[in-house]
Amino acid sequence: MLDDATKQELAGKQHWSPELVEELAQAHTNGRVGSRLVSETDEYRIWLITMPPGARLPFHTHVLNYFWTATSEGRALSRYADGTVREMDYTVGLTQHMHFAAGESMTHDLENIGDTVLCFTTVEDKRSANAPLPLDKSA
Repeated sequence: MLDDATKQELAGKQHWSPELVEELAQAHTNGRVGSRLVSETDEYRIWLITMPPGARLPFHTHVLNYFWTATSEGRALSRYADGTVREMDYTVGLTQHMHFAAGESMTHDLENIGDTVLCFTTVEDKRSANAPLPLDKSA
């Protein structure tokens, strides 16, 4: 959760509306790291992300080791819990692996700022040092 001072600091940064700051404050329990969960076993969660231009994946928190692979080209912006904002260009096949020690996490959003549909596959390893965040089954 974010304290009031952190909320005020983030609200003063570029790209941080009061709605984004409030969404971030609630994101520590949001384990929906993709648009659609397509498979879940005792070992893995596999997500698809499909984002038309202008679409945004809300703030979510990663606690599990995972990797993502871009399955289309495009450009996106991510905002991170520490206030960092990064823009990135994606090419088909670009892959990144992330690892989290016990108690570590990363919270961010993803916004398609390009003019093409942006797609990813994300695979989370539930055998990581942290327990998976519960998923809201109604979403």
